[in-house]
Amino acid sequence: MAKVTVYSTPTCPYCHMAKAFLKEQKVQFADYDVSEDEGRAREMIEKSGQQGVPVIDIDGEIVVGFDKPRIKELLGIK
Repeated sequence: MAKVTVYSTPTCPYCHMAKAFLKEQKVQFADYDVSEDEGRAREMIEKSGQQGVPVIDIDGEIVVGFDKPRIKELLGIK
């Protein structure tokens, strides 16, 4: 199973959609609230070069935003 990390904020609608999609697909993931965790926010920016959320790390591949086709591709979901 892929190692999945979601960097998000509580007020981001795309973050909620991304996490709901992952849950629907029964994909386990770590979820970090970058509005509360400065260290994880720095980590997210280092990985992605972005300050916007969501940023999703799937086995080291970075997806910025809720890019459903790319997420499905990286997870091997048809």
